[in-house]
Amino acid sequence: MTQAKSPSLLDAVIPVVALILLLALAVYLFGSDASSGPIQIVLILGAAIAAILAVKNGHRWADLQAAMVDGISTAMGAILILLSVGALIGTWLMAGTVPTLIYYGLLLLDPQYFFVATCLICAIASLATGSSWTTAGTLGVALIGVAMGLSLSPAIAAGAVISGSYFGDKMSPLSDTTNLAPAVAGSELFDHIRHMAWTTGPSFLIALVLYLIIGFGADVTSDTVALQGLMTTLDASFRITPLALIPLVVVFVLAMRKMPPLPTILLGALLGGLLAVLLQPEVVLAFADADDLPTALAMTKGIWIALADGYVASTGVAEVDDLLTRGGMSSMLSTIWLVLTALAFGAVMEHAGMLLRLIQGALGMAKSTGSLVTTVALSCIGMNIVAADQYISIVLPGKMFQAEFKRRNLEPKNLSRILEDSGTLTSPLVPWNTCGAYMAATLGVATFAYLPFAFLNLINPLVSIFYGITGFTITRLEPAQMEPSSAPA
Repeated sequence: MTQAKSPSLLDAVIPVVALILLLALAVYLFGSDASSGPIQIVLILGAAIAAILAVKNGHRWADLQAAMVDGISTAMGAILILLSVGALIGTWLMAGTVPTLIYYGLLLLDPQYFFVATCLICAIASLATGSSWTTAGTLGVALIGVAMGLSLSPAIAAGAVISGSYFGDKMSPLSDTTNLAPAVAGSELFDHIRHMAWTTGPSFLIALVLYLIIGFGADVTSDTVALQGLMTTLDASFRITPLALIPLVVVFVLAMRKMPPLPTILLGALLGGLLAVLLQPEVVLAFADADDLPTALAMTKGIWIALADGYVASTGVAEVDDLLTRGGMSSMLSTIWLVLTALAFGAVMEHAGMLLRLIQGALGMAKSTGSLVTTVALSCIGMNIVAADQYISIVLPGKMFQAEFKRRNLEPKNLSRILEDSGTLTSPLVPWNTCGAYMAATLGVATFAYLPFAFLNLINPLVSIFYGITGFTITRLEPAQMEPSSAPA
């Protein structure tokens, strides 16, 4: 057997360039529908190009196929969570949980302050739970509904949800990425969080100001008659009561107690089905449309359908029906298809050494501290695009640049901060990344639609790079922390 040779920089660049060109063509031809199939084809073609180059370099097809299977297996947890979120949305709609949140939101939230309030609400929730996915899949879904009820832009609302959710996810000690980044970089958790406050704090404040400006500048001359009609329809179609919020409370309590996301969300979905039977029996029976079955079996069928295919509203008001017809595990299948093809592409690139080659090529251009910070940030963003997974975007650059930061006498917390500023925060901005696919599927807003309004996610990497270039808050190792070879003579 001959050993496979390392890829050249050209080998590593060709699949990425092909991917970018084909993605641009897919978006041009299919617009917002590109993620419903065309992008998946692009990712498979990209994986094929990378595989051909890998075989040319001596890799066996059997090994590449095994790498793809292994790469996809790393996302099985995320895929199961996606299915559970789809089920949760379906039962929470039928149980009146989401309609109740929308009703109270319309009652309490001022349209002018809606976007900034949405960002703050999601930030607090994700700080408490450490999970952007849980926050977006529960509060985020309802807040998008409130935005539509107030005739506000769902895309801007989704951007505010994601900004708030990722602020909390990034700054909470309960978050997996907040623990992962310092572990990879060699820094300490709370030093890492305190150091992130210098970049994340100002970025979050800028985002809040922008949401406030947009809110004041938006046309908020809401049609009070239409708004009242929407609330009346919700009240007539569902039993609007604080009891309908029990599943939401249970999910957040379990998340705060660090119960794993999958059983937490699945339990929330099943609890939504049970609550639908108790609070909305007429809704469940009408949805099941099974007059030939005993009541208990008809209700079971209704819950089953909501879990599998989502809830279909029939209030008689088209706007409300469009708002409340969503969810079900089947609604996530296109997103799962996107995730599988993206991870297959990333797995081939990683197994063939092409990702490593790209980062090594980038490292060669990092001469100053500013260029090193910029290189790390761009590497994390690139990993989110190419490998389609935020964990890879943290782990791979973290491992690759750790020694270089130490060699230049830079504290590890500088590296862990950059990994989160650019790796964690840009992951929901890539449609085929697991995070971007999740957010688009859960919130019902295309990634490219909400991307310009996810202000924290756009601003924070730029602030981090600016700090690197200026040296602001970039800390250096004390002499006692330096390795003997790196200490000044």
